[in-house]
Amino acid sequence: MSEKFNADELAALKSQVTFVAMWVNVFLTLIKISIGIIGQSTALIADGIHSFSDLASDVLVLIAIKLGSREADYEHPYGHKRFETLATVILGLGLVLIAGGIAWDGGQRLLHPETLSIPNVDTLGVAAISILANEWLYHYTKRIGILTRSKLLLANAWHHRSDAISSVIVLLGIGAVLLGYSFADTVAAILVALMVGKIGLQLVLESIKELVDTSLSEEMVQEIRREIKMTQGVQGIHLLRTRQMGEDAYIDAHIVVDTKISVSEGHVIGDRVRENLTHKFDDIVDVLVHIDPEDDEFRDDSENLLSREKLTKLLAQSLGEDLYERVEAINIHYLNDKIEIEVIIPQRLLPETEQTKYISQQCYALAKNHESIAKINLFLKV
Repeated sequence: MSEKFNADELAALKSQVTFVAMWVNVFLTLIKISIGIIGQSTALIADGIHSFSDLASDVLVLIAIKLGSREADYEHPYGHKRFETLATVILGLGLVLIAGGIAWDGGQRLLHPETLSIPNVDTLGVAAISILANEWLYHYTKRIGILTRSKLLLANAWHHRSDAISSVIVLLGIGAVLLGYSFADTVAAILVALMVGKIGLQLVLESIKELVDTSLSEEMVQEIRREIKMTQGVQGIHLLRTRQMGEDAYIDAHIVVDTKISVSEGHVIGDRVRENLTHKFDDIVDVLVHIDPEDDEFRDDSENLLSREKLTKLLAQSLGEDLYERVEAINIHYLNDKIEIEVIIPQRLLPETEQTKYISQQCYALAKNHESIAKINLFLKV
């Protein structure tokens, strides 16, 4: 397992890396756009806009971290992690729009060659600085993203990597122009735009999947299923449901246990399942375990089965008030759409064999006269 942090420590780490990235992107945005205008490089200006989009994403990340780190409350019992997901959607849409604008402008310039700009050699140095800065930001942000298990930070890390790659394209484009290929700078700008748009679209699609509670990967679901089955006391599992919220995963599972164990023992088995999953998987923060005495996944709800109240009334009527008062416990099992009843009476309260025989006969008659009752077992407690 990875190192554990509390909510405040996680928020501090996320904020720290984002502030660093924000100031680096402020610098890169200013130097790229200004030198791009002065040096007449359309690709460098486009790359500067890319850096500005990264700057905007950093601001969104900070807002999302602030909101997402808030503790769960009455209105948000699962916390506020969805704010990070929503911010990622907004960021992705912004990148797609910016990419569309850059590509459109580049296309217009290619259609009208007289508008093509010829960059000077100074723009090469800025592109090189951008490559180094963004590659460093990528590794730094990715490391903190893995440490804090933040999908939003990991997404932002890839923005830095994409900015580094786009700066490589810009560098090649400017170099090609200086070698005599006048259209290369504009082509580089369009390629950068396509990269930005692709990244933005991926972010939107992945975040939408999370917002509509798409399950975890099939590989992880199978690992979770195996871990549950290995838990002592679990005889089977069905209706396993998973979902993602920010960097956290939530699990709902129906497990099958022995049909005759007590409620408290079933509860302990459920607790073991919960503890095992949260211990083995860093992403899992909550597990809701439903205890079943049988696999009822494809079985209709048994609405016609008699309730405990009705069953005890029938039993009291069959035994008579005097004998029914001697009953110490009644255990009811709803299995295979039938009812099994266990009637427990202290042996010291039934000194006569005839009374025991009478009770047994009445229980048998009661089960025979009610189709939903499979059998009634009489136990004498020593």
